[in-house]
Amino acid sequence: MQPLVFIDGDQGTTGLQIHERLRGRTDLRLLTLPEAERKNPARRAEAINQCDIAVLCLPDPAAREAAASVRNPAVRVIDASSAHRTDPQWVYGFAEMAAGQAARIARASRVSNPGCYPTGAVALLRPLVQAGLLPADYPLSIHAVSGYSGGGRAQVEAHEGPLAAQAKAFQVYGLGLAHKHTPEIQQHAGLSARPAFVPAYGAFRQGIVLTVALQLRLLPPGTGIEQLQQCLQTHYDGQDHVEVLPQAQAQALQQLDPQALNGSNQLRLAVLGHASEGQALLAAVFDNLGKGASGAAVQNLDLMLGRRAA
Repeated sequence: MQPLVFIDGDQGTTGLQIHERLRGRTDLRLLTLPEAERKNPARRAEAINQCDIAVLCLPDPAAREAAASVRNPAVRVIDASSAHRTDPQWVYGFAEMAAGQAARIARASRVSNPGCYPTGAVALLRPLVQAGLLPADYPLSIHAVSGYSGGGRAQVEAHEGPLAAQAKAFQVYGLGLAHKHTPEIQQHAGLSARPAFVPAYGAFRQGIVLTVALQLRLLPPGTGIEQLQQCLQTHYDGQDHVEVLPQAQAQALQQLDPQALNGSNQLRLAVLGHASEGQALLAAVFDNLGKGASGAAVQNLDLMLGRRAA
């Protein structure tokens, strides 16, 4: 019998995208609740305990409540919220993050889907830290611009609702440097010092550009743009969903389009910069609703179902 997948919170931005990606598949069955039952704790608990894999697309408190309601030991959970991303009892659902991570996801009973911004930041930073090319205590500043869908229903309504004409074209937020994604980035990138993370929303629906500027003089001797690029290239060699631009192609770029990979589960990384001035720029482009959310969730689901090689 095909496995039963319950999407809890299928009317939110991420849940809708997951449902759309799974609709029409014949290798699994989808379980969703009718509108009248979505906020009924008893009905939700019943649904989550009768499925094979539950995908939680809920606010953090509701995700914790849903996970705690699992009584059936056979039920496996993918949490798309940020509730469990730094919890050691949950496997971090970034399959390409490290050797063996996909296999750990495939075996796991509890998987925490990465945040959108951390997907780009961890993808760029972790391999460099592990290789000793980027000190774990480097004073990092991470800047990212996301489509407004990253702000959930409130931002979507602001840009697509009746008052859309009044929506801001660009807004930087998280000015107190206390964004909830920062601990996730620090932990999974292997950093010993807290990075400064400055996010922003643009007046486009989806897509992300994330950049990290580096001073080469603060890196180990002999570390330049070529070494940084080669490290990322080696780390992600053979991965279907992560692309590292060749150095010549990266250096020829004149701009980065946050919407370039919209609708896909792809993540594009590049190392740019000004070698003679001793500066490098790490960059990631991806869809905040794709590899940054629903695409990664479906990728993790397929790993857990044995539909992809781990």
